[in-house]
Amino acid sequence: MFVLDITYTAPVEQVDAVLADHVGWLDLQYAAGAFLASGRKEPREGGVILAVARDRAAIEEIVAGDPFVTAGVCAYRITEFLATKTVPAMAEYRQELPA
Repeated sequence: MFVLDITYTAPVEQVDAVLADHVGWLDLQYAAGAFLASGRKEPREGGVILAVARDRAAIEEIVAGDPFVTAGVCAYRITEFLATKTVPAMAEYRQELPA
């Protein structure tokens, strides 16, 4: 599982100019099963996405397609973690620690 930590690198007005495209991209990632939750940070300085993928390279490919990235208005920090405990509704995403 991955935490995608987004930090805006441009004024919010520039972020807002591509926000609709970003939301459309989010919708595609939810439909593909890659994203589990997302939202903006408070204060509004970026956002956070909880994602799943087969590996880091797949996540990096997904992130590269974000309109925020292609417009140059944000930076991503990608953190991989093993979700060994979850709420029951997310049981299918639980992972085992390596042996």
